[in-house]
Amino acid sequence: MLVHLSGRNLPGVNAQEFLGLVGTHNPTRWYLPVLPSLCAGGQFLFGGCGLGAAILAMQKTTSRPIVWATAQYLAYAKPGEVMDVDVIVPAAGHHTTQARVVAHVGDREILTVNAALGSRPFEGRGQWEAMPLVPPVSECPARAERWPDTESILDRLEMRVAVGRQWEDLPGSPGDGFSALWVRMPGLDMDAIGLAVLGDYVPYGISQALGMWVRSNSLDNTLRVVRLVPTEWVLLDIRVQAVDHGFGHGLVHLWAEDGTLLATASQSAIVRSPLPEG
Repeated sequence: MLVHLSGRNLPGVNAQEFLGLVGTHNPTRWYLPVLPSLCAGGQFLFGGCGLGAAILAMQKTTSRPIVWATAQYLAYAKPGEVMDVDVIVPAAGHHTTQARVVAHVGDREILTVNAALGSRPFEGRGQWEAMPLVPPVSECPARAERWPDTESILDRLEMRVAVGRQWEDLPGSPGDGFSALWVRMPGLDMDAIGLAVLGDYVPYGISQALGMWVRSNSLDNTLRVVRLVPTEWVLLDIRVQAVDHGFGHGLVHLWAEDGTLLATASQSAIVRSPLPEG
């Protein structure tokens, strides 16, 4: 069985190197070469990588950390294309900046991202969500490859199934909507960019919830960053709320190994029947 372990020996990189985002002479314009290693198995830009690139561009442009960002996915960017990432800042205050990104390949808009960035002095703090009880990483099996011969973002992640089934073990009947993955991105310190990539996993949970593999394409992805702490592994706590009329809806809570809530993500996705074998 092939598993996602190939990223384990990646050299240390920062988020900009990981994505390959490139600046220009214009401080509000960036561009992203769409490499296969940034794509989903279907060979189009993985939604989390698109959101991560937009967040990175906004953070670099405004020199402020992301608070929340929501992406609307409009079209596919394919390997070999170059996606322009244009940052617009309609409002900037003492502590908070409201910004958006329009990302496009030529005249074809790929995604639009709205966001708030900043940090405010405030002593109050609390975490009221609790990390679910799941087996530790060492006791979880590696997640099996779905497309073992296709280069994709999955080659740069290491995943272990904490709650859920391998694709070939899905029972064909619905589950309870809860699944969980331990994930790490070898060589990359976990930050908001990495969390944007990992927050795009409601589609995985939809197949687990339905009990059968289906194709799901994200319509949107909203990331809300809570607190960043050092952690090698991140627990993706995936809750699918409903699937109806060909659309699925769900949440992902992203936890550090010590139980700190790093961020939350929410998504809706188009749900399609699987392709015939071959």
